[in-house]
Amino acid sequence: MDNLWAPWRAKYIEQAVKNEDTGCIFCTFPAVNEDRKNLILFRGKYNFVILNAFPYNTGHLMVVPFRHTSAPEELTEEERNEHYRLVYRAVAILKNEYKPEGFNIGMNLGRVGGAGIDKHIHTHIVPRWNGDTNFMPVIGQTKVQNESPSDTYRRLKPGFQSL
Repeated sequence: MDNLWAPWRAKYIEQAVKNEDTGCIFCTFPAVNEDRKNLILFRGKYNFVILNAFPYNTGHLMVVPFRHTSAPEELTEEERNEHYRLVYRAVAILKNEYKPEGFNIGMNLGRVGGAGIDKHIHTHIVPRWNGDTNFMPVIGQTKVQNESPSDTYRRLKPGFQSL
């Protein structure tokens, strides 16, 4: 069996585990008025949109309910409807700004399901381009990002202001 390694993700997992001791970042980040610092792009009534600080690709966003829950089936109809409206609006904004050729969209539920933060559900939106996965992460154990999260925030924020 061949293994595909993603060692740059270890920093994300370690940070998530550390944050579990001090509180859930998906609860603490929106509780303070530091949206730019915490990479929060948009606040709805029930959900918010945040950039992933350790992205798979430039533009990697997450839609997160404000309410702390680990189970999507616990969302109310209003929370669920807004959540998925924001997912599809985020896709439209990313298409407009970055012109990706595809997307990965989904939730990782539970630690064994791959969730770095498993006690607070969130939907990942990862823009994809032909050739965005290359030899660097596999051979060089380095993921090349073509833009800093702060630059991505600056580029995407105007699209979310129109919501």
